[in-house]
Amino acid sequence: MKNQYNKTITACFVGYIVQAVVNNFTPLLFLFFQKSYHVPISQITLLVTFNFGIQLLVDLLSVRFIDKIGYRVSMIAAHALAAAGLLLLTVLPEILPVPFIGILIAVMIYAIGGGLLEVLVSPVVEACPSDNKEKAMSLLHSFYCWGHAGVVLLSTLFFYAAGIDNWKILAIIWAVIPIGNAFVFAKVPIAPLLEDGETGLGLKELFRLKIFWILLIMMICAGASEQAVSQWASAFAEKGLGISKAAGDLAGPMAFAILMGTSRLFYGKYGDRINLDHFMIYSCLLCILSYLGISLFRAPLLNLIACAVCGLSVGIMWPGTFSKASAALPKGGTAMFALLALGGDMGCAGGPTLVGMISDSLGDNLKMGILAGIIFPVLLLFGILRCKKGNSLS
Repeated sequence: MKNQYNKTITACFVGYIVQAVVNNFTPLLFLFFQKSYHVPISQITLLVTFNFGIQLLVDLLSVRFIDKIGYRVSMIAAHALAAAGLLLLTVLPEILPVPFIGILIAVMIYAIGGGLLEVLVSPVVEACPSDNKEKAMSLLHSFYCWGHAGVVLLSTLFFYAAGIDNWKILAIIWAVIPIGNAFVFAKVPIAPLLEDGETGLGLKELFRLKIFWILLIMMICAGASEQAVSQWASAFAEKGLGISKAAGDLAGPMAFAILMGTSRLFYGKYGDRINLDHFMIYSCLLCILSYLGISLFRAPLLNLIACAVCGLSVGIMWPGTFSKASAALPKGGTAMFALLALGGDMGCAGGPTLVGMISDSLGDNLKMGILAGIIFPVLLLFGILRCKKGNSLS
C-alpha cells in the first residue's frame, strides 16, 4: 500500500525543485534585464516584491478553491503555470512595447504556480502513508534547498559556458521540469488528506484555537529566521571579504542553502531516532548563537561562517512546524496548510524587511539589523516550549 505512494512523494520532491526554479532563476538575470531592456533598478526590485506578493495572495485565496477542484487538478495547474511563466519570460519582453510589462506578466504567472505548490506539496506528502511523517516532511523541504543551490550553480555554469545572452535556452530547459512533473501528477495516486466523510476545520474553527495561533506565529518566525540572514548573506560576503558578486553568491547564499538542506536531509534520514521538539529547540539555540556571531564577531571570515551555520540551524524550523501542526491539528485540512504557508511567506518577506529597515536607520549597519532579527528565533523557541504543554491550548 505504501510503496505505490513512493512515486507521489518523489513527484512532490520535484515539485519543490520547481518552486526553487521559479523563485531563484529570474533574479540571476536582473542585471542583464537592466542592461538589455533598459529597466531601472527600482522596477527590478519590484519584481521580487511582486513575486512573493502574488504567492501570498494565492496562499490566502487557495483556502476557498483547492478542496473544490481537488488536489490533482490543482497540482497539475500549478506545474503548468510555473512552466508557462518561464516560457513566456523568453517571449513577452520581446513582443510587448514595454519589456518590463512582459517580464511582470511572466513573473505573475509563474508566481501563481509557485504559490499553489507551496500550499499543495506539504499536505500531499502528509497524506501519503508512511512510518514517520516528520522524516518525510523534512526530506521534502530539503529539496527546495537543493533546487536553490542547483539553480544558482547550474545557471552560473551555463552562463559561463554559453554566455548569458543565451539565457532563453536555459529558461526553456528549466521549464521542462514542471512540464514533465505535471504529467507525473496526472498518474500518481494522491491520498485524501482526511478520511471519507470527514471535513477539515474551517477558518473560524481554526481561529478559535490557541494552538493554531501559536503555530502560525512559529511559522512566521521560521520564515523570518531563515530569510533575514539568507537575503543578506551575499552582501556580507561582498562587503566583508571584498570578493566578487559571483564568488559572494557562492560563498554566502549557496553555503547557506547547502547547510540548510543538509540539516533537513539529516533529520529526513535519522528523524525516527530524534525527538522533534528537542531538535527544534537546539536548532533555535544554535540560530540565536549564529545571529550573535554575525552581529558581534569582528573578523569578516567569522561573520561569514556564522551565516553558514545559521543555514544549518534554520533547516528544521519550517518543516518541523508543519509536522507539529499536523500532529496537533490532524483535522486542520487545506485551510490550516494554506494559512501556515501564508504565515511562512509573511515571515520570508518581513524578516529581511526588518533587517533592512534597522540597518538603514543605523547607517547601513547590517550587523545591527541582523542583531534586531534575533527576535524571530527567540519567539520561535518560546512557541516550541509553549506547544509542549499541549492540552491547555485547545
